[in-house]
Amino acid sequence: MSQYIKLGLKLIWVIVLTYWTISGLMAKKVEHQEPFLKQFVQYWLPLIIAILLLGPGEWYGHSWLRENFVEHSDLVGTIGLSISAIGATIACTSRHILGRNWSLSVQKKEDHQLIKNGIYKIIRHPIYTGLLLLFIGNALIVGDYRAIIAVLIVFVSLWLKLKKEEKLLTRIFGTKYTEYQNQTKALIPYLL
Repeated sequence: MSQYIKLGLKLIWVIVLTYWTISGLMAKKVEHQEPFLKQFVQYWLPLIIAILLLGPGEWYGHSWLRENFVEHSDLVGTIGLSISAIGATIACTSRHILGRNWSLSVQKKEDHQLIKNGIYKIIRHPIYTGLLLLFIGNALIVGDYRAIIAVLIVFVSLWLKLKKEEKLLTRIFGTKYTEYQNQTKALIPYLL
């Protein structure tokens, strides 16, 4: 697989992480949030494990985790890079639309607003959709079974966080949010 594909993937991750860091500084003040240890165990630890699973193959020696589930070709790498770029675009655009209402963990913000414009018209959690696509594209580029495990870990972690957010948003917005739930899907338009 071409080094340009791997370089492109690194660049996508740098852009996403840089944008997240800078835009996170402008978020609204928190009114209520979960304790740090709970946040770390439920959200950060699974993501750290997934990222480590996507790390250099040498870390995993000659174990079954290094077995290919897909060929390491430029075609597969280009498809993976394209999926990652689409995911990064969805995640960053969705993050931009949320503006100051965005939060890293499940929390209530001061003057919390329900955002239903842009991509939020059809998906309630497009940031998670984008992040999942970013990880799926990354997994195709890695091409090993360890990457499938990483995607599954990220999916379960985000799904559990999504469910907590839905409970919080229902408490904050009541029937306004349940009506929004009935009009949209959580992650995939018209499906899930």
